[in-house]
Amino acid sequence: MRRESSIARLSDHERPLASVFGEVTVGRLAYRAKGEANLYVADGLLNLPVEHASHGVRRLAVMESAAGSFEHARDMVHEHTGLALGKRGVEELTVRAAVDFDEFYAERASAEPDPGERSEEEREREKHAVLVLSADGKGIVMRAEALREATARAAQRASPKLTTRLSKGEKANRKRIAEVGAVYDIMPAPRTPEDVLAPSSGKTLPAPKASGKWLTASVVDDAASVIADIFDEAERRDPTHQRTWVALVDGNNHQIDRIKAEAKKRKLKVTIIVDIVHVLEYLWTAAWSFFEEGDPAAEKWVREKALAVLEGQAGQTAAAIRRKATYQNLPDAKRSKADRTADYLLNKRPYLDYPTALRKGWPIATGVIEGACRHLVKDRMDITGARWGLQGAEAILKLRAIISNGDFDSYWAYHLAHERHRNHDQRYVNSVIPREA
Repeated sequence: MRRESSIARLSDHERPLASVFGEVTVGRLAYRAKGEANLYVADGLLNLPVEHASHGVRRLAVMESAAGSFEHARDMVHEHTGLALGKRGVEELTVRAAVDFDEFYAERASAEPDPGERSEEEREREKHAVLVLSADGKGIVMRAEALREATARAAQRASPKLTTRLSKGEKANRKRIAEVGAVYDIMPAPRTPEDVLAPSSGKTLPAPKASGKWLTASVVDDAASVIADIFDEAERRDPTHQRTWVALVDGNNHQIDRIKAEAKKRKLKVTIIVDIVHVLEYLWTAAWSFFEEGDPAAEKWVREKALAVLEGQAGQTAAAIRRKATYQNLPDAKRSKADRTADYLLNKRPYLDYPTALRKGWPIATGVIEGACRHLVKDRMDITGARWGLQGAEAILKLRAIISNGDFDSYWAYHLAHERHRNHDQRYVNSVIPREA
């Protein structure tokens, strides 16, 4: 600011504000120097936002938008405050609220662990828990301008066959993949292959139970960035790399390559395990090459082959499938399905060390990340008829992740502090607005 003598103080300056109590008028003094824009110290002390809606209204819009549609959020804001915001206005508030997501978690990952953050019992338990990382992708229907370049080109090449609905293959060219990541703890629970394949009613040992789940998601960032984020979170939990690290994947080669690259860069030992459920799906695909649809013998065959894989015999199982296909002289269409399963087992064999995983009590299924994809993406983004813009989709994903992680209150305080800095502190020499105000 300029010297005291060069500054004029102007009273009776007002601004409207849409608050949780409805429309209000805020009166404040204006401080003006010649040739400079007005400064409103009261705006800084109150941390008033730039836009018309208050931070309280923004928070309400965020919570409702994360839970349901923007139309629903608009109606809830009106019901609670009497304010008549438009759908676009609610979306803009939501986008504005998510801008500090990356910095919030980046700062937390680099900060020294707070000794008082967890009880002694929790810290002791954590020492023995397996640290699990997992990632997956889920498509979101996007507006044309929000598609990735390759998808947009494919959509342009695929001219619609029908006028009232999309045909097979056309839906894929309307989606952009949201990358989802998860980190969680699991106490070791040794099992046998028979325990894994036992029907739910007959299980004598419970599957390992996840705790301390942390989720992240992005439709802007690629898989490499999201995987780096989950490694950051895992290192926050285990900065000295003393714990057992396990990465659960569905077999996607790019995911596996990125996990390996990230582990190598950080000088970490991470055991990669392919989800057993995906293996079972491949075995069932092969089964329908050998059996008629609905034949109970197919179920028995799949169980036998699954037991063999769980016992560490993926290579032998692949060879047996090929022999059976040759012996039955399958037609090309069925033979290709059997060969695809055999190829999968051989290609993923380095990541099918189920005997070690079961003996040591590690998880072998990707249920947590599958559930995260359903919760963060499908339950909210797959609303009938929804087509997403990039900023709106990204904001919703990040806010749903923050809420799921139980970090929303901490994040909101962080966000408000950064809003104060962006909107007010930078306009004053030495940030003269008191932080405690």
